[in-house]
Amino acid sequence: MQTNVTAGSPPLASPSLEADATLGAQISARIDRLPITLHVWILVLLISLGGFFEVYDLIFTGYIAPGMVKSGLLQTATKAFFGMTGIGAFIAATFAGLFVGTFALSWMPDRYGRRAVFTFSLLWYSVSSAIMALQTTTDGLLIWRFVTGIGLGVEMITIDTYLTEIVPRQMRGRATAFNQTVMLSAAPVAAFLSWWLVPQVVFGLDGWRVVVLAGSVGAVIVWFIRRGVPESPRWLADHGRQAESEQVVSKMESTVISQSGVSLATPEIDISPRTQRRVSLADLRQAPYRSRLIMLTAFNFFQAIGYHGFVNWVPTLLIVQGITVTRSLLYSFIIAFALPVGSLLSMLYADRIQRKYLIVLSALAISICGIAFGQMRSTIPLISCGILISFAAQTMAVSFHAYQTEVFPTALRGRASGIVYSASRLSAMFSGFIIAALLKSFGVGGVFAGVTVAMIAVVILIGSFGPKTNGVPLEKLNP
Repeated sequence: MQTNVTAGSPPLASPSLEADATLGAQISARIDRLPITLHVWILVLLISLGGFFEVYDLIFTGYIAPGMVKSGLLQTATKAFFGMTGIGAFIAATFAGLFVGTFALSWMPDRYGRRAVFTFSLLWYSVSSAIMALQTTTDGLLIWRFVTGIGLGVEMITIDTYLTEIVPRQMRGRATAFNQTVMLSAAPVAAFLSWWLVPQVVFGLDGWRVVVLAGSVGAVIVWFIRRGVPESPRWLADHGRQAESEQVVSKMESTVISQSGVSLATPEIDISPRTQRRVSLADLRQAPYRSRLIMLTAFNFFQAIGYHGFVNWVPTLLIVQGITVTRSLLYSFIIAFALPVGSLLSMLYADRIQRKYLIVLSALAISICGIAFGQMRSTIPLISCGILISFAAQTMAVSFHAYQTEVFPTALRGRASGIVYSASRLSAMFSGFIIAALLKSFGVGGVFAGVTVAMIAVVILIGSFGPKTNGVPLEKLNP
């Protein structure tokens, strides 16, 4: 059964499950028929600004590592596989915190709302990161790195979830690509500041500490800028907050009409009979969500090895290739520019090519270029391979960040995406030790041999079992 609802129509008054479901269908249909205007892009930008400093923090992990080694807080490698004084331990502490944030706290955006949680988690990151920058012992450094990671984990999941719900279905891929572009513009910033500051002492502080503090201060500034972002109307409708949901969508509609100068098409809303009940976590054990959960959990475990095995280790891998610390940071800065550029380029095809195919092709490209990187010794080939790996990694990141949120229902989107994404945090936590061991025993070539195995697993998982999602309404993807 199909029914038409015009823009700005009053919400249903009944608080029943049937009324909530019908309101949710109305809200989704009204969002999906919106034309893509400046207003929609500004919403994506404001949401993404918070993520800028999350990525800044993650990216500088590898860039400030040589500085922490120089200051005596960490070692490049340790005799023990799980040595707690090496770079691997710092990376592990980061992703242990991210794992806790994504797995144990991913229920928070589903319970308290998208806007409230990404505001809280941004402040969490700012405070804990500043405290970490002032630590003078290895134990203190690792503990506060873990605490910082918790805030980062919650923030990243909430941003992905919010973006999926606030934009029309025909631009989910491009919105995620733009989001990643804004966030990953932090990569060259972190790389440049590290190249400039890490070798120096600034006002009596080691340069790496100043790099960390810069991110903490910037996050507070963004918190003020981002206060005007509204709550997700889909989340509000799902929680029976009808008036608020209607108000958010009506404002979006009026702004879009003003900017586009054309009337909106009448939304077609599917309110066909369905079982009326609250969705619970147990639904993830039912088809089709059970297979999606298993597939994406395994996918995230393997993709993180490939992604972070390169991004977090670029300066160290270059040093092992015979490049000096200063020049390795300069080369890393150049390679880092490819991260936001790769995301920006993916806006051209993120909604044109099926996301599952983009993930598969990206994994293959990372494998091929990674093996080549391990064989290079001269400057131009090294940087060229590094740039190509960054391009492929960002195409994959753009694709899966949209993919793993759109295949779960609104009521469980935060928790489900948190569960599957936490596998990447767990994997990345151990990948620091794995990459260090491969580097020590087999060199850079051994590192990328391990990355290739992980990328082959990605190709099999997504290529064989992943559903097609481009342009499909969220309600149809999630019956």
